[in-house]
Amino acid sequence: MAPRVLVSDELSETAVQIFRDRGVEVDFQPKLGKDKDKLAEIIGNYDGLAIRSATKATEKLIEAATNLKVIGRAGIGVDNVDIPAASRRGIIVMNTPFGNSITTAEHAIALMFAVARQLPSADTSTQAGKWEKSKFMGVEITGKTLGVIGAGNIGGIVCSRAIGLKMNVLAYDPFLSPERAQEMGVTKVELDELLAQADFITLHVPMTDKTRGILGAENIAKTKPGVRIINCARGGLVDEAALAEAIKSGHVAGAGFDVFEVEPATESPLFGLPNVVCTPHLGASTTEAQENVALQVAEQMSDYLIKGAVSNAINMPSITADEAPRLKPFIKLADVLGSFVGQVQESATKEIEILYDGATANMNTKALTSALLAGLIRPQVADVNMVSAPVMIKEKGIILSEVKRDKTGVYDGFIKLTVKTENQVRSVAGTVFSDGKARFIQIKNINMDADVGQHMIYITNTDVPGMIGFMGTTLGEAGVNIANFQLGREKESGDAIALLYVDGPVSEEVLDKLRANPAIRQVKSLSFNID
Repeated sequence: MAPRVLVSDELSETAVQIFRDRGVEVDFQPKLGKDKDKLAEIIGNYDGLAIRSATKATEKLIEAATNLKVIGRAGIGVDNVDIPAASRRGIIVMNTPFGNSITTAEHAIALMFAVARQLPSADTSTQAGKWEKSKFMGVEITGKTLGVIGAGNIGGIVCSRAIGLKMNVLAYDPFLSPERAQEMGVTKVELDELLAQADFITLHVPMTDKTRGILGAENIAKTKPGVRIINCARGGLVDEAALAEAIKSGHVAGAGFDVFEVEPATESPLFGLPNVVCTPHLGASTTEAQENVALQVAEQMSDYLIKGAVSNAINMPSITADEAPRLKPFIKLADVLGSFVGQVQESATKEIEILYDGATANMNTKALTSALLAGLIRPQVADVNMVSAPVMIKEKGIILSEVKRDKTGVYDGFIKLTVKTENQVRSVAGTVFSDGKARFIQIKNINMDADVGQHMIYITNTDVPGMIGFMGTTLGEAGVNIANFQLGREKESGDAIALLYVDGPVSEEVLDKLRANPAIRQVKSLSFNID
């Protein structure tokens, strides 16, 4: 059955057609996002939800979305999506961070020009029949220093445009390498240096705990007298009240704002001040940008629902369409390893260590880890998936660590999971053979080579004579057919492991008969999804 997507906000017909062309059934109801009750009533029928800003994907709506797998936001901001609620339900949340990058960068440049030459005030004055030529003295852009806070995708475009305008560009970005700064033609500086030297400052960072109020009263006081400040990123990055006071005092010569602490912004300390240009969050408001993000979200959602490719997800590691086929069997392996430990452990998990050896260390380990955690939790929480599992691990306070290393053994690459509980340590390792099937290669540090069966009995015992006969006789008398078996042992008379492949789940009554043997320490009936 084809996956179904509901489009509850305005998307172009071209974007809607992308869903259809890629094999997704699409229900286009662009006005539905404003009717939250009707939306909640029908959302359970869909695998995907494509939205802009009108639809509010609240916790209540997400609770009703019993089949939803992905929410796609055509645009950067996901303030209208309850991401924690979606993550807990295992719903991927995607945005389109690049579709409106040029548009937002151009808007920042436009505001910079408007503030530099006082264009809005001059326009209002002239259209009022005045001719106040001497009143609107501006400044040139050429030769001035632009301070860019955040030199990522949008900030990088602003840097490029500013260099083209013959400006000197300073960039503050903790993630910007010196090599990348040199390639861009900008000077990488610390924030205080940028504040002290910049004639214009423009912000292009996301809203986080670290960036909130990055231009507060203290930092505004550090800026160069006569500076002009532009914000097309997020409201709250700049303390509007502190900036208003700096403008009134003459320390700041002007500001251009497209975003505000409270939106819709019907009032702000900045309103009415001289040489302050304000626009109603128009950064992405061009015909080209609106079309680009709509097409992009349709492509991303279709790729995920049809191919399993994940891109621009807020709460899930990305998996490209190219790597998805190669990664798929290792995601299955990771899930199996997690499921194995989740089914055999008998006390609460305290620590998890995942070892990626050889070829697996160079794969998308974030995705592999998410799959492994989902497998580990699933025996206790049936509807967990790769999105919700990492959230649950974090909420439980479980310590998680990853180790990557070069190839150390005969296998090109393998994954080893070690789980520490209050009273024991469990470990299992596996790999994928050329047939694409997962294999157990080590359990409890005992080497073995075992297929993953749909139904298996796992037995740990002391290595003593007669155990194989006892297991076969006991299960045979109970009517349980053993299709195959794999054995491994640490040393003679030491720890031993048996994996028995059976035709279906085995009752606890039968397992108790195995447990009656004093040489057997643990018996578990295991089930794996091997499709």
